[in-house]
Amino acid sequence: MRLNQYIAACGICSRREADKLVAAGRVKVNGISAQAGIQVEDSDEVFVDNKKISLVNENVVLAYYKPVGVVCTEKDTHAERTVTSEVKYPTRVTYAGRLDKDSEGLLILSNDGNLINAMMKSSNKHEKEYEVSVDREISGDFLNRMSNGVYLEELDRTTRGCKVTRTGKKSFRIILTQGLNRQIRRMCNALGYNVESLKRIRVMTVKLSDYDIMPGQYVELDKKSIESLYKACGLRK
Repeated sequence: MRLNQYIAACGICSRREADKLVAAGRVKVNGISAQAGIQVEDSDEVFVDNKKISLVNENVVLAYYKPVGVVCTEKDTHAERTVTSEVKYPTRVTYAGRLDKDSEGLLILSNDGNLINAMMKSSNKHEKEYEVSVDREISGDFLNRMSNGVYLEELDRTTRGCKVTRTGKKSFRIILTQGLNRQIRRMCNALGYNVESLKRIRVMTVKLSDYDIMPGQYVELDKKSIESLYKACGLRK
């Protein structure tokens, strides 16, 4: 298989991130610095950061309730609390999609890089659902504009249309099918609102409410839930 696919199948990262590791010279095959796009055979030895990697025998998928204050990063050495340092799981796992430091809620983690890659691919338009509260009463105009797409000047992008439902005077639920950086906060700011709390409650077929976990805790998905998630990603029939 291709090198980036092999690295992903070892649970190291997504294929896109694997390409970056190769480009940075952090991958060796049989002791030689690897080139992008090469094919890897069963007999080859692959090293990332001088550590030998191997294919994952069993796929693990976790539902993690990320608390406010935990950072989704594997690179920031100055972050006091990161997902990788908080989740003490015996098998190396990585996450699909980020939540900013000030947000909380559901993160999916897995040792299957192909699953992570499929979940993060923007063109797949996978749903993520959030509960949001803002600093002032929301109007019908706000809901309509959020639903139809908001132009974000700093990114020079207009957000994809989405479903928005009012849940209170200052709160709403929103279902996104894209994942721009701090998207909901940017959308609200563009319309003159500030987010006071943001919680992700669903990622595709996985709902936070289905699991009895508190902020900072995680649970392994059962076989049925894993099968549903893989099927929704188009990885299994």
